[in-house]
Amino acid sequence: MTGPIRILPQPLLPTAAKPTAGGNQKNGGFAEILERQLESKAVGFSRHARERMDGRGIHLNDTDLARLDGAVDRVAAKGGREALVLLDDKALIVSVKHRQVVTVLDSTQLKENVFTHIDSAIIA
Repeated sequence: MTGPIRILPQPLLPTAAKPTAGGNQKNGGFAEILERQLESKAVGFSRHARERMDGRGIHLNDTDLARLDGAVDRVAAKGGREALVLLDDKALIVSVKHRQVVTVLDSTQLKENVFTHIDSAIIA
């Protein structure tokens, strides 16, 4: 063989899964999948925010987290992208799009602080 070797590209074809009448029984029906997706939308905390909370002794209980989720939902409904959430004596900077707390401050760090790169603020 003296000529070049030619490899003809082959199209990638998806593997066909046969749909079942009642949805995918292995992963649950549509309602179950939707419910899991909605539950996974809880506000998370970045590593930086968790370190700040640990270092400053800031703890949020379930009620605080529910208030935070509600506040982020309201800011998102208004089109906010980066928000300052005031929660009792704590301030949280939240990426609304990613539903993630970026940093946390307590009442002692609130004084004489300038918050930049936010487009909205809410008192939760």
